[in-house]
Amino acid sequence: MVVATGNATEVGKVARMTADAEEPKPPLELRLDQFGRYLVGSAVVLFVAVMSFGLWRKLPTVDLFMTAISQMVSLVPEGLPVALTIALAVGMQRMAGRGAIVRRLGAVETLGSTSIICSDKTGTLTKNEMTVTELWLPDGRTIRASGEGYAPVGELTEGGHACSVLNDPGLRRLLEAGALCNDSQLVAPDETDSRWRVLGDPTEAALLTVAWKGSLDLDALRREWPRRGEIPFDSATKLMATEHGHSHANRGRRVLLKGAPEMLLDLCGSVSMGLQTEELDPARRAEILRAGVAMGDRALRVLAMGETEIELDDDAGFGVLRGRVTFLGLVGQMDPPRAEVKAAVEECQAAGIRAVMVTGDHKATGFAIARMLGIAKEGDRAVDGRELEAMPEHELRSILDQIAVFARVHPAQKLRIVEAFQSQRHVVAMTGDGVNDAPALARADVGVAMGITGTEVAKGAARIIITDDNFATIVRAIEQGRLVYTNLQKLLLFLFTTSIDEVIILLAALLLGYPLPLAAVQILWINLVTEGALTLNLVMEGLEGSEMRGPPVRSSERLITGRMVRRMALMVPTSVTATLGFYVWRLSTGAPFALVQTETFTVLAVCQWFNALNCESETRSALSLAVFKNRWLLGGLALANLLHVAVVYTEPMNRLFHTVPIPLTDFFLVGAVASSVLWVEELRKFFARRHARSSVPPNQFG
Repeated sequence: MVVATGNATEVGKVARMTADAEEPKPPLELRLDQFGRYLVGSAVVLFVAVMSFGLWRKLPTVDLFMTAISQMVSLVPEGLPVALTIALAVGMQRMAGRGAIVRRLGAVETLGSTSIICSDKTGTLTKNEMTVTELWLPDGRTIRASGEGYAPVGELTEGGHACSVLNDPGLRRLLEAGALCNDSQLVAPDETDSRWRVLGDPTEAALLTVAWKGSLDLDALRREWPRRGEIPFDSATKLMATEHGHSHANRGRRVLLKGAPEMLLDLCGSVSMGLQTEELDPARRAEILRAGVAMGDRALRVLAMGETEIELDDDAGFGVLRGRVTFLGLVGQMDPPRAEVKAAVEECQAAGIRAVMVTGDHKATGFAIARMLGIAKEGDRAVDGRELEAMPEHELRSILDQIAVFARVHPAQKLRIVEAFQSQRHVVAMTGDGVNDAPALARADVGVAMGITGTEVAKGAARIIITDDNFATIVRAIEQGRLVYTNLQKLLLFLFTTSIDEVIILLAALLLGYPLPLAAVQILWINLVTEGALTLNLVMEGLEGSEMRGPPVRSSERLITGRMVRRMALMVPTSVTATLGFYVWRLSTGAPFALVQTETFTVLAVCQWFNALNCESETRSALSLAVFKNRWLLGGLALANLLHVAVVYTEPMNRLFHTVPIPLTDFFLVGAVASSVLWVEELRKFFARRHARSSVPPNQFG
């Protein structure tokens, strides 16, 4: 019977929420927009300034105009778009090598700016290998189950003694309910795989395993009680029910339920005490809830089981069963945390990134796992879907910093959680695997879908897919994202240091009354060829090891940071002084102007080569062996040298670029003068390393 189509269906509602979830712009795109506006304004001001000074000096208008245009060109980092694309592509390739497949290129850098990771628990923080370890019966008994994984190896014990299902009707009913109200299968080892495998949901598979440990014949049980109907599990009701008729028609029916304890208890009017049933009074209800919370505090996922004889009605749903279900007991399952996740969480905290758990489990279970992994600290709290629904927006945002676990949340609430963090200017990464996760994945700054358990809908809404469903892989991807942004800043520092050098040298020469030290074609050569040979090479830098030791880049941070400006304030004057000082000195020696201009041209080019080494690392010495790890940079330096030698020492290039051959002795002098920019920056790095050793980097989340 068709009850809804298209957008009116539950999947349609999720699709609408996903479509309406506005995808935020990557932080890098916002920074580039702002940077472009500043750059255009600066280029226009520079053009006006050069023309004004030149006309004041009564320089030839044509030469002046060409020089002003070349200066505008030199200020604009024309290689930036290509270098940026390659930097992101290289980051994408490196992430893929670590198990993170990037679907949208901008997500590479955005991941590096992440300050909040909203992570699912099952399979991401834990192994997704459910094992039933405890069974709680309404008469107050606790049954322990030994063994691990899905292999039916182990036994049920009470007080250290083995339990017999044949002599324990209450335990038998509980195990039968878990085995029959179940859509999964266990596959025995065979020639292709020596492990027990699961077809279906791991939670349900664990119920089959514990029933097997209790000596139930599952095949015979399903033949005896074949399924006649069902109400599938729904994330809203958190319940599932199946109806079974006996193989002999006169034996009646069994309707079995499983789900969240608090939801199942709302339907129960009695409890099973073995062969007898007793009324479910408030005291007994409170006792059951306390037992469930205690199991959750031990990091167990808790399921409740119930039974009735009332026929299922698809239209009425679970409402027709209210007060007519018999409570059978609780089942506690352990999904052990991944061994590497705790270290990854600690690494996140050291990097100023906060991990928050968003789980479908009970909040006690989620909070216990969060404490084990270090996600929840002293003073933190867990909030479930009901509490979140009743919480006003201003209250939620005021206590976000205290919430470590969101439990039992539905799709709209996941979306609300993401938007709440984004309202506080956090860059949010959200993990998910189901259809219901799609809206939150689309709205998050970085949606991360699970590659193994993830649905195609979740993968389509996400920007990144984790192939191993592991939280630690997300952390490794964040590290690569930070590396991409760091390399981009190295590139910008190099491009603008060299561009500003040229601008100041030209303006200073005009103000001091000297002839132009560089021809327009020489300026263009430096920008298009000399810089071009090194532009792409800096973005190929590898990890330095300090990427996860500082806070994430704020979304409001500009592309050119104050720290970069301070470095420019040291490198630019050194390079300008070396180049312009050499130019003035060579003019005073009476050397031919063509030679002086060629040597000045060469000094500026060599200064840029040394600056490329300076920009390779903020603190690491360019003289260390680490610089040889970037073969791209070394190859670029070699290519730049060869190209410049061709410009200076070949006759066709001499005519084109107004250069003359430089005597070999002068070439060594040029190199010595230009190297001053390297030595000054090496001195700054020395003091920076000494300061870093004596201080501790700040940690945003303590």
